[in-house]
Amino acid sequence: MSKAFDAAAQQALLESRAEQALALARHLGADACEVGASVDQGIGISVREGEVESVELSRDQGIAVTVYLRGHKGSASSTDAGEASIREVVEKAMAIALYTGEDPAAGLADAELMATELPDLDVHHPWPLTTEQAIELALACEAAGCAEAGIRQSEGASLSSGEGVRVYANSHGFLGSQRGSRHSLSCMLIAEDANGMQRDYDYTSARNPHELRDAGAVGRKAAERTLQRLGARRPATGRLPVMFDATVASGLVGHLMSSIAGGSLYRQASFLCDRLGDRLFPDWFTLGERPMERGAMASSPFDNDGVQTRDNVFIEEGRLASYMLSAYSARRLGLQTTGNAGGARNLRIAAPLASREELLARMGRGVLVTELMGQGVNGVTGDYSRGAAGFWVENGEIQYPVEEFTIAGNLEAMFKGLQAVGSDIDTRGSIHTGSWLIDEMTVAGG
Repeated sequence: MSKAFDAAAQQALLESRAEQALALARHLGADACEVGASVDQGIGISVREGEVESVELSRDQGIAVTVYLRGHKGSASSTDAGEASIREVVEKAMAIALYTGEDPAAGLADAELMATELPDLDVHHPWPLTTEQAIELALACEAAGCAEAGIRQSEGASLSSGEGVRVYANSHGFLGSQRGSRHSLSCMLIAEDANGMQRDYDYTSARNPHELRDAGAVGRKAAERTLQRLGARRPATGRLPVMFDATVASGLVGHLMSSIAGGSLYRQASFLCDRLGDRLFPDWFTLGERPMERGAMASSPFDNDGVQTRDNVFIEEGRLASYMLSAYSARRLGLQTTGNAGGARNLRIAAPLASREELLARMGRGVLVTELMGQGVNGVTGDYSRGAAGFWVENGEIQYPVEEFTIAGNLEAMFKGLQAVGSDIDTRGSIHTGSWLIDEMTVAGG
């Protein structure tokens, strides 16, 4: 990563630009205004078969302005945060507001909800990595994977490292800014046997580069996952237990959160409309967010409305305890914002955890899913149908890999049919969860 990125200087500049935009909007007659600005810089390296495929040095910036004028809203944005561009963006936002329809729900979040606690959440860890060092790490990752017996070729290894600053300000007088970083290393490999070729991958990701797994370990894990898929066949068709590996179980949490998001609710586009208090999961299952967790992937003291973030419980002892609302969606629903403009932050599950072996033993006979394909999820009805790959389980033990099959069910039935959550928690993203064992789904194979 280039040392030319001065995060402190960029933060001060963006804060100044945001204040300029607010002052100009006020001068032009806006009743209220909010400004979001950001700048990011990073490096991306891709290697394949021991050769460098690409080196990308990126620097992106932008500013977005929203004004409110007698119940009308106008928004405009630019990739240039210079003074001249700011005037142009504000003037465009004002012009757009003259032509939009009146929306009683539009406007800033209430002033008393603005964040007042703005601690350093330890999410900014620049990596002083030269291009040569980045290439060396990516090559080492790939070489470690390719050295494993049975690996035929590589689809490549990639390293990315970036840092940036984001600023949000509004005419309540709120101004919040945060520096952040994100680093990752991945590898994808191909193996082949008499039945054909298989591919799989592994990756590591963290805010702090010192928390990344060793490059060689990532390559070797990618090889292990790839080799395990050799000899895959189609599973039997029927109603069977399905275990979602930790690497894909986070997607089920994502579907839940999409269904309780304010935008889906006020549009009546969710199967969980008007379901507050209803039992959705077993009573041992609780799900919440921790937006102020230090060093976590989605930590922030304020949401995209400037509202103070807080620990929220969305599922409490199996029941739907809260929706996920921004100021706008809350007004549309006649409720109060939950500090979730921009989504949930650092979702965590509280539940009794079982080892992977215990989950497989409890399953007995069924399918362990390690990969999902397609977008077959209907948020309105909760119907779920995805292509999948994984492993066939018999007598509580993995027997052989399976592929080219679908799993189908309904999200509400799947949530209620959750039998256990694994202790094999995947902590690489903002959703931390172990594997999920679902009592029964339709498996359609050969």
